[in-house]
Amino acid sequence: MTALSRLAGVAGQPIAHSLSPLIHSTWIIAAGLDASYEPFGPMDELAFAALVDEGRAGRLTGLNVTAPYKSLALALADQTSIVASTCGSANLLTFREGRVHADSTDGEGLMQALAEQAPDLNVAGQSVVILGAGGATRAAAVALKAAGAKVGLINRTRSKAELLAEDLGIEVADPEVLEKAALVVNALSVQPDFDVGRLSREAVLMDMTYRPLVTPFLAAGRARGLRTVDGLAMLIGQARPSFEAMFGVPVPPVDIRRVVLDALGETA
Repeated sequence: MTALSRLAGVAGQPIAHSLSPLIHSTWIIAAGLDASYEPFGPMDELAFAALVDEGRAGRLTGLNVTAPYKSLALALADQTSIVASTCGSANLLTFREGRVHADSTDGEGLMQALAEQAPDLNVAGQSVVILGAGGATRAAAVALKAAGAKVGLINRTRSKAELLAEDLGIEVADPEVLEKAALVVNALSVQPDFDVGRLSREAVLMDMTYRPLVTPFLAAGRARGLRTVDGLAMLIGQARPSFEAMFGVPVPPVDIRRVVLDALGETA
């Protein structure tokens, strides 16, 4: 690195599929920064900890963190945001003067995606159902609860949902709740076995997956005339505050969604 350059990146395993380098590198070029954003694929927790030590030593300005290291990222930090502490994981580490600060921007990304693609939706006081009880559910539930939603979880293994719900101060939802839900979020890594016909015609569907962009879950919702929110909007939404935290400048005005869609070979 030169004296002026800044190095950041995304760490996870596997990492080759990540779109974060494309997103951040496009912004870096548009902003005219002397910086680089690279993918890192530490093979185990020891390798991830060594990468964090590189940040402590001043050789990295920041790291986005993805599976399976989000919980470890939080544990290795010297300071944590309230949001990251509440989520129990971090997707963003920034390094300053030998110290590590952990934050979570996933929830912010989810709320930005809803504002962009379902702008008329106000979740305050509304019933919201999240499908799944894994790591992706935490950030979604914390953000939606903070926005005033009545959040309920549905998971195939009810006991797992009960543990997570108790930890976050939310509810485990019965299937009947779906009929009056204003928003249903798929936080599963697989497509849910789900009949959208039971939903209100005013309901919004969101899928946190973005490969493919229009998942079978969203396609079924669109076929019924429901509003849908895709996972790419959330990915871009969480990347914005990450970029600003790592590089210290605003996100430049680039049609980053179009850049990513072109890379994915998607048209919508």
